[in-house]
Amino acid sequence: MTTTLQDTLLLAFDDEQALAAELAATLGIPMALVRRHRFPDGELRLVLPKPLPSRVILLRGLQQPNDKLVELMIAAPTARELGAQSLELVAPYLAYMRQDMEFTPGEAVSQRHMGRWLGQQFDRVVTIDPHLHRIASLDEVMPAGRGIALSAAPLLGRWIAERVPGALLIGPDEESGQWVRDAAQAGGLEQAVGHKVREGDHQVRLALPEVDVKGRAVVLLDDMASTGRTLIGSAEQLLARGAVSVDVAVTHALFNGDALPALMAAGVRHVWSSNAVPHESNSVSVVPLLAGALT
Repeated sequence: MTTTLQDTLLLAFDDEQALAAELAATLGIPMALVRRHRFPDGELRLVLPKPLPSRVILLRGLQQPNDKLVELMIAAPTARELGAQSLELVAPYLAYMRQDMEFTPGEAVSQRHMGRWLGQQFDRVVTIDPHLHRIASLDEVMPAGRGIALSAAPLLGRWIAERVPGALLIGPDEESGQWVRDAAQAGGLEQAVGHKVREGDHQVRLALPEVDVKGRAVVLLDDMASTGRTLIGSAEQLLARGAVSVDVAVTHALFNGDALPALMAAGVRHVWSSNAVPHESNSVSVVPLLAGALT
């Protein structure tokens, strides 16, 4: 898809204003906010700028997604009505990508349905490190060419190499392998990946790689951290095996509940994340990555 920044506006919501302002400044385009009002019964009223230019880029990360998906259901057709001929969604975190097969009879495969719906509403969907475990690309769940999946792994790899020279990158399980390999290559670092061992229908144990970590600085790297329990268990194992330090780097810092303090209590020294999801641990900006895909 050929794009131009002429007659382009970046639309965003107030809770992502910092990322939006940085992205708009990098692209050299104006930014405006969608105004929201929540009625006592929970319904939303949105107000978009009027009229809109021919190209609109809508920034909306889909962490804690349900209300935000309703916003998109309302904002996307409204933007078309107000003049947007090209409408693109920048969703640094793309929700509902983990349910990618029918594990239980009748279970909704939300990855497929959400991908199809977003592909119908937007001319392009740009995201970062979507959790695609059993499919090769977004083309399998969206109309061909509409989904653009970027990766923050090389950014994180270079960040780690600057701050922990000679670090050993470890992915806690097989699903983290793709990000660990890309980050290690970008930072010129050694890497290894663990795996999950099923000990019953409802019990899974992490088996970290049998590499010598004694006296070494180790960085655990993954695409996301939500409860943090996988990273906590991995950090405790590595420190018990003699690692001199354990840090954590993730693209998406979801960190629900007490996940962050629990990581620190487990002995993790630093937690670094990209600003794909706003969080106090944000250290690496994804704006250059996004801007490159939008120009």
